[in-house]
Amino acid sequence: MKEQTLDKETFLKLRELVYGKSGICLRDNKESLVLSRIGKRLRMLNINSPSEYMKYIENDETQEEIRLLVDAISTNVTSFFRENRHFDFMNEKIAEWSLEGQKKFRIWSAGCSSGEEPYTIGISLREILGNKDNDIRILATDISTKILGKARQGEYVSEKLDSLSREIKQKYFDRVDFGEDIVYRIKSEIRNMVVVKWLNLKDMPFPMRGPFDIIFCRNVMIYFDTDFKSELIREYYRLLKPGGYLFIGQSENLTGINGDFCSAGPSIYMK
Repeated sequence: MKEQTLDKETFLKLRELVYGKSGICLRDNKESLVLSRIGKRLRMLNINSPSEYMKYIENDETQEEIRLLVDAISTNVTSFFRENRHFDFMNEKIAEWSLEGQKKFRIWSAGCSSGEEPYTIGISLREILGNKDNDIRILATDISTKILGKARQGEYVSEKLDSLSREIKQKYFDRVDFGEDIVYRIKSEIRNMVVVKWLNLKDMPFPMRGPFDIIFCRNVMIYFDTDFKSELIREYYRLLKPGGYLFIGQSENLTGINGDFCSAGPSIYMK
């Protein structure tokens, strides 16, 4: 197949389609990224050009290809205990709430990717609360069906666990050998805390009743425009309990869209 180029008209059509489906805002300088992300779909479908691919999507009555397009465009960068300051803050609040007699804990990882974030939350809660009789549920959602499959598996190559201590690895992961590959599988005591669900953040209001103690939405809203972020922030506020917290990425802020949240520290907001 010859080297592909993405003409402006096709890029604009794909951008509009992706935005309408997912809220992901592809800016004018993202042509190369889009071309590289859809390249695999073109090869799999034996399609010769992005413009032909756009026609294929438009003629797909099942809309399955639109879902696969969003999967391809979505960015899935994550790691265990990423931006660890958030987990330190969460641990303090969970311990405080537990001392006050709270037994039921509800946390949402919005944009959970391959599961490292929700499983980190589960490990942290187990470390803080121990094996006490608590009702813990961690909701893990993402728009990418492919990446959610990995989250459900809860299996990670050894390099993914490099940041974890030996003690944490031994307590919360089982080593599984697949020939020459070494894989670590999250133990059922943590996996059973996590409910993995598909969710499009554009589908507001969300079906969950809440209230949540904490919502993680980190390094997700950087792909959204201001109007969408404002609507999303209002929905997060609705679903949090009074005194609950929203965590966003360290490179993000709610300037101009804060709504009724109070700042509780860099990238941490309280209802």
